[in-house]
Amino acid sequence: MNFYAIRAIYIFEMSRTWRTLMQSIASPILSTSLYFVVFGAAIGSRMGEIDGISYGAFIIPGLIMLSLLSESISNAAFGIYFPKFSGTLYEVLSAPISSLEIVMGYVGAAASKSIILGLLILMTAQLFVDYEIMHPLWMITFLILTSITFSLFGFIIGLWADDFQKLQIIPLMVVMPLTFLGGAFYSIDMLPEPWQTLTLFNPVVYLISGFRWSFYGIADVNVAISLGMIFGFMLLCLATIQWIFKTGYRLKT
Repeated sequence: MNFYAIRAIYIFEMSRTWRTLMQSIASPILSTSLYFVVFGAAIGSRMGEIDGISYGAFIIPGLIMLSLLSESISNAAFGIYFPKFSGTLYEVLSAPISSLEIVMGYVGAAASKSIILGLLILMTAQLFVDYEIMHPLWMITFLILTSITFSLFGFIIGLWADDFQKLQIIPLMVVMPLTFLGGAFYSIDMLPEPWQTLTLFNPVVYLISGFRWSFYGIADVNVAISLGMIFGFMLLCLATIQWIFKTGYRLKT
């Protein structure tokens, strides 16, 4: 394992974050804070409790997951797309490092950014809403697994995209709607049939449900199923990336 190569890619990608703090960190935190102000303080104060939890506290896991998914995908997608766009990716591919080491460097940096952002949003939420974390270790576990998994997904999008517009298609038109419909702002038990059953086909439901369980001990679906969905999607992303490097799809064109 060439740890020097992994470290070089990782440090290079992380340094880009520190150069664009307003865009990478401040902007997502500000956007999420507005959700806390509007839904947590303004609307939440007029709504009843959900499963014994105030509405402002109930939506915290969903809002963190919303930022986590979008930022993980964007960070990883832009991280690998720019080297491909500028042609420097060919230098990386010709270097004496394996595809696994390349993925570890780029995805590791993207996941690190998302984890930092998630923790900062969590601390920011304390300014607007009182909450407690019942299972802090599981919360960190879900945070890390989700960041890594969707950074892998973003890495695939960055390799697949051949222009800047395609980088935003899936995050904006697929991931964000699925997150809003995945119980970020409500419990799926509140939905009438057949919508409640149809919602179970939304994979984001399992992510938000498991993450909310780590906070309050309540979940719309079994926690073991939530973990299984995360690991299953992670394995699917790893298999896809392996196929891309093996066949050269979108790498050699």
